[in-house]
Order: sequence, then structure tokens, then C-alpha cells
Amino acid sequence: MGVPVVLLDARPQRDAVGSKALCQQRDVLDIWTAVGAGEQIAREGLTWTRARTLYRDSELFCQGFVDKGRSPFPPFVNISQTRTEQILDERIAEQPHIDVRWGHRVVGVEQDASGVRLRCAVDIQTDVAGSDRFVQVDGSFALVCSGARSDTLRAELGLSFEGKTFSDQFLICDIRTDMPGWGQERRFYFDPEWNPGRQVLIHPCPDSTFRIDWQVPPEYDIADEEASGALDARIRSVIGDRDYEIVWKSQYRFHARQVDRMQLGRVLVAGDAAHLVAPFGARGLNSGVPDAENAAWKLAFVWHGWAPESLLESYHVERHAAAVENLEVTSATMRFLVPQNEQEWVERREILEEARVHDAARARVDSGRLAEPFWYVDSPLTTPSGRRGFAGRPPKGEAPEPSPGVLVPDVPVSVEGLNVGRSRELARLGVTVLVGAQTHDPAELAERLGRAVAAPVGVHSLAAPGFADLAVALDAAPEEVWVLRPDAHIAAVLISPSPEDVETAVRRSLGDG
Repeated sequence: MGVPVVLLDARPQRDAVGSKALCQQRDVLDIWTAVGAGEQIAREGLTWTRARTLYRDSELFCQGFVDKGRSPFPPFVNISQTRTEQILDERIAEQPHIDVRWGHRVVGVEQDASGVRLRCAVDIQTDVAGSDRFVQVDGSFALVCSGARSDTLRAELGLSFEGKTFSDQFLICDIRTDMPGWGQERRFYFDPEWNPGRQVLIHPCPDSTFRIDWQVPPEYDIADEEASGALDARIRSVIGDRDYEIVWKSQYRFHARQVDRMQLGRVLVAGDAAHLVAPFGARGLNSGVPDAENAAWKLAFVWHGWAPESLLESYHVERHAAAVENLEVTSATMRFLVPQNEQEWVERREILEEARVHDAARARVDSGRLAEPFWYVDSPLTTPSGRRGFAGRPPKGEAPEPSPGVLVPDVPVSVEGLNVGRSRELARLGVTVLVGAQTHDPAELAERLGRAVAAPVGVHSLAAPGFADLAVALDAAPEEVWVLRPDAHIAAVLISPSPEDVETAVRRSLGDG
């Protein structure tokens, strides 16, 4: 977006180890496309289209995924976080606006009406004890995305990080082996005979690799199990008597925490620095990336003078609400996975046994509601619509009907003079106004909005031949005008509006309403 950026990282270089956050949802791949990485990540990743949930030796259900548009991306791909970071680093290296500074650990943050000042401890790579020196880095705004271990910066900013840590541990092994028939689906096992009383999650990965997550007791120690040979027995109980190689292994506890504020003046907080969730449902990376996009377009619009600085307040409103939803969803999953008393264990066992034979009980089995975008229905940037009101959370795997607050369906479009081929590519050029055939002349409306709104605004007619697929996907009426945000969320659907109504909705979408 043409904004000069200084990227500070405390590490001397990337620590390219393990799969870590490996599961990426369709709409996140779409976000990566805006920075030239989506197609490559999807191409190199392993596509899966089914999520199977099993109880002991019985399959309870298999979830598929529905796309309201015609996205070029699959519902999910698995690719190691390490490889994703390498691809993004290559794109960063191509950007003249981005200045990457490794070995810069931010230890202090100050701000006033003119900008922010970061105090950095710089590792100068010498053999002298206490070799760090301190430098100041100045900027207009700061985005803190320093990961889960951001206690120092949270304290510096005066942020709380309330929540809980679960006592049960989880063991991860990335295993390279040949597992015919397991390559296109995620498998979740409740109480399998090879991990009684607990859960196992198996994800296929590129290069004949499988990520296996075991829920293990609080006192579990991976070194002890490896030394005794029990780790080999654990792995073979899943994969059978076949050759394998452990590519990476780790053990950890899950957390459910979030900061009380994600925006403090000119400082925004994103990703694991702002919220931690249990990984069942893949809502970590798949919520951190939308944090980054939400912050990016708003910072760019304010920096360019296209929107008032008050727009940044909506970052907290929207993404904090998204974090609350993710915590509610994943915490409900964890309560089902790790019952806290005997009564809860009994209830869970009854649900799982009943789900073997009754469809109605299967809806009560919680193996993790898979990642989906958060919908900005209640955002101050969204103009409510009586005709297009939000109908509530759709069934698992389905997208909501197009309405203010949700993502626009991604379908082919053709716009004269613009090098775009899909509706979300068009939306990400700026603010987009789609004009129905029975509303306003696009040229006249564009002239008015050009004078009224400094941000890039494209006005395109739904009656144009290149918009036929989009009109169908939206079920757009000829008397409607649709306003799309720069992150491809629908900001407004207006019925037979006046030019003033359209202008008001556009201004509201930029925090100026």
C-alpha cells in the first residue's frame, strides 16, 4: 500500500524448526494473495477437503466445506509455518518499502501525538559480555506482533493477559512415512485404544509427512518416553509396522488468554501477542493473519490521509471481538476434550456412545469448529441492512449468506482498465462501490465520491457483463448498491439509496461516520 515499514525482529535470523502453525484456511490464502504469496503457499501445501471425527473404532461424522463463491483456493491446506515464513521472506525482500532489521529486541515503547519511539536492544554479535547496545527507532505507528512470549511488551503497554492454562499436555511429532489413503483428510480420534481416555489429532502434510498430536497427562516427559522406547511404541500404534522418520517433536500446554486492549493510540497489538487459543479448529494463525490485514489497511489509510486516525479504534473493536469468539469456541472444545470432573466425564462418554448410533447426538460432539472468518456485523464501520440482515452462524463448514459484515464471495470479474480477475482482488484496491442497474449512473456517483472521499474508491456497475457471476453470488437486486471494504468485507447493502446515502455509508466504512 505504499507505506514505508521497518520490521524489527529480536532473533538474529528465522528459527526454521517444525511444522508449528501448519493449517491455513481458504480466506487466509486469499489474504496472502494480496502480497503475492497465496498461490505459492496453496500450491506447495497439501490440500485436504474432509475432516473425519472418530470415537474409538467408529466414525461419527465427516465434515465437508461449502464455498458461496468460486474461490481458486481449497478449503484448507497444510504447510509448515517454516515454509510459509520462507515464502513471505522472499516477498518481503522484493519490497523496497520494507526495511528488515534482525537482532533488534524492542524493550520500550513511547508515543505521543506525533508518533512512536521504540527502544531496541541490538545484538552486535561480539564475544564481549553485555554486548547489547541500545538504539531508538521512530515511526508514525507501531504494530506489535511479537508472539506468545510478549510479556515484557504487554507490561510496557500496561496490558492485562487474563485467561487460563490447561493442565494436560500435548505431544507433537512430525513423522515422515508412507500412509496410503490418509493424504487428503484430517482425522480426530476420541479415546482410541492407543491413547485411552484422551485424544489424537492427525494432519497430513507435504513430503509424505504426518503431524500427530497426542493429548498426554500433565506429568508427561518426552525425554523419558524416548529413552525407554515408549515413544516408538506410541508412534507404531498409530502407523503400524512401517518405516518412519521423526522430523520434529515437541510438547506443550495450551492457553486461553487475551489482552484487554488491542489498540492503544498509535500502537496496535496482533496475533499471539494479543490472544492465545487452543489449536483445535486451527484458529491461531488463521486469526493472526486477519489481525494483520485489518491493521494494515487501516494504518495505510490513516498514514496516507485517506481516513481519520479514529479509524484505528475500530481495529480493537473488530479484532478483539474476533478473539473473544475464538476463545469461546476453542474453550468450549477444550471443556469437551478435557472434562474437569467425574460428572463431565460421564456426560461426555454418554454423548460419544449415543453419537455412534444417533445423528442428533453427533451435533453435540465437539472436536473443534474449524477456523472461519469473523464477521463484522456489529462493527461501527458496518451499515446495518433490514433486507440483508445477518442470519446468524451457519452450520459447520458453510459460509453465511452475503450481508453487511461478512466477506464478499470470491468470483471472477472483469473491469475495464484494471488488472483484476476476481471480486476480492477488486475490493482490495480500495473502497469499492457496486452499483445496481436501477440506482445511479456509475460515472456521476464516482465523481461525487471522488470529491467527498479521499480514499481510493472504485464504482462499478453490477449490470456490466464482467459482473454477472458476482451479481449471482450476491443475489444482488437491481435497486441495490453494495459497498466493499479494502479487506473484502461487505460494509453496506443499500436499497434505492440517494447519493448522500452512499456517501454516508462509504464514510462510515472509513471510520468517519
